[in-house]
Amino acid sequence: MRPNINKDLLPIKAHYFLFNAGTAPVVPFMPTLAKQLGYSSIVVGTMYTILAVIGMLTKPLVGFLSDRYQRHRMLFISCEILTGLAFFLITFTPGVQKPLPVVELHHESITTVRYCSSDNCISTNLKNYFQNQTLTCKLHCQIESYMWNDVCKQCLHINPENCNRSSEYVDLIRDINMNDIGIEQLTDGETCMIFTVIPSDDDLEAAESQDCLDNSTYFNTTCELDCNNEYLHSQLAQSPVINNSDAVSLYQFWWFFGMLIISWIGMAAVVSIGDAICFAILGERGHLYGKQRLYGSVGWGIFSILAGILVDGMSNDGEKDYTVVFWMTAIIMALDVLASLKLKHTQTHLSPNILKDVGQMFLSMRCVIFFIWCVFIGLGTALIWNFLFWHLENLGSCQDSMKTLQGFVMAIQCFCGELPFFFSSGWILKKIGHINAMSLVLFGFGVRFILYSMLQDPWYVLPIELLNGVTFGLFYATMASYASIVAPPGTETTMQGLVGAIFEGIGVSTGSFVGGLLFDSVGGGHTFEIFGVSFFIAFIVHFCIQKYLQRHQSADTNGKQTPEQNSKDSINHINNSNSATQLTKDIAPTDTADKIQNA
Repeated sequence: MRPNINKDLLPIKAHYFLFNAGTAPVVPFMPTLAKQLGYSSIVVGTMYTILAVIGMLTKPLVGFLSDRYQRHRMLFISCEILTGLAFFLITFTPGVQKPLPVVELHHESITTVRYCSSDNCISTNLKNYFQNQTLTCKLHCQIESYMWNDVCKQCLHINPENCNRSSEYVDLIRDINMNDIGIEQLTDGETCMIFTVIPSDDDLEAAESQDCLDNSTYFNTTCELDCNNEYLHSQLAQSPVINNSDAVSLYQFWWFFGMLIISWIGMAAVVSIGDAICFAILGERGHLYGKQRLYGSVGWGIFSILAGILVDGMSNDGEKDYTVVFWMTAIIMALDVLASLKLKHTQTHLSPNILKDVGQMFLSMRCVIFFIWCVFIGLGTALIWNFLFWHLENLGSCQDSMKTLQGFVMAIQCFCGELPFFFSSGWILKKIGHINAMSLVLFGFGVRFILYSMLQDPWYVLPIELLNGVTFGLFYATMASYASIVAPPGTETTMQGLVGAIFEGIGVSTGSFVGGLLFDSVGGGHTFEIFGVSFFIAFIVHFCIQKYLQRHQSADTNGKQTPEQNSKDSINHINNSNSATQLTKDIAPTDTADKIQNA
């Protein structure tokens, strides 16, 4: 027996697959690319705050234009092209000239170079990379003039006349042993690496020990270290390399950020219009939305893990090379445009006053609670999108396969988390209702964040990602279908854009900014702990408020308040919504109270 394939749904399935496959290689890696470029968590958090606000403004605007002028497919395809092009151009981001590593030059009985960092893996990386090598390095050291002669003659065994000195600095060229690296643990958690400066010849070592025992010749000064070795410089680079105040003055920053802004505008429009087109094609079968959207999870999962493996495989020691992922995005997004040309979308109803109809949603208590819920989910989603990989890289800085791990993280999120929940979302929402699904999502975020805060080994994150089915798969299906239900006829695209704007523009933007500040001040583990506790509190508050409303108000769980003066209009709104009709088909139309509370 041949399977029954609905050919009308194939283009929207192809779009979800290709669009997510095209953005998967780049979107998750942008925060870590920004980190590699030298920007701090505060700068990255601020960038994503602005990006989310731009998405907030884009979604309702594009939705309004689509509904008003009936140009859904034209805007949809144009924004797909814009997204792919902007992401591809990020690969041409000019590099920033990074400053030389700053070290301390110490002398007691022997001369040493010290470098201190909170990254405990640097010494292991250097030993494994250099093994028994010796590097000849130039040290540009700050030094007081009265110390100058003693330093050169007694401690460094250089004739003062042969030292290249200025009034405040001394330039030294010395050999440094990269194999014998001493380790000193500081009380603040930092690790100091101690490199031995090799004397000019063996006979000088004894003389050095004797000449510099006198405390008067002891010195400790700060130096710039130039060993003409990119790997050493990348390992000893300051983190962040670029000061927060200096970032906005760099044209490299504005190229990178500008391309992100353009790509975010394109993605926001594609997501908003795409969901509205999907619900329009489905018509009365709105409960099948999750089964269309799951193809996006398949595309994201396959190409995210492929991208992670390719980045690790094509990168040399030191910095990661992301070139391959930008080419992947360009090619796949071009295929998405071709698939979208096959979409058949017509809107049979046009609201005569779109803004007024959508504005009435803010008079509904349940709609307002739904919007607040979207904001809170945006807070948590921002932390995962922008700082989970940052946290994993901090935990696994000794490991060379972090991009592969991050690819596996996204694959599990999609195949083992999102995909099953998207597939069964219609059944789940029918069984437990939208309100209970919202509470479940809040609880899932709380559990997920607490588990993140307890991580010690980054690879243990993999089983935690199963919760992505609840925190994204169930969440997204709930948000999209709820918005479709409450939207007055003819405003579906505008409503999808409004809800997406509230989620991203307010929730994700705030979460990005707060997450960046917390990461910088208290670290990743404590940040996830704070968010986890906050989501447990939000779960309790949301559950209690909804129970109160069910007992004291005549309101449906699809977001429609029905006070006596508006009950007829509200019921007509629900009955006229194709999606609502499907989701409430088992509810007796003559029983308003039951309809309100059980839809």
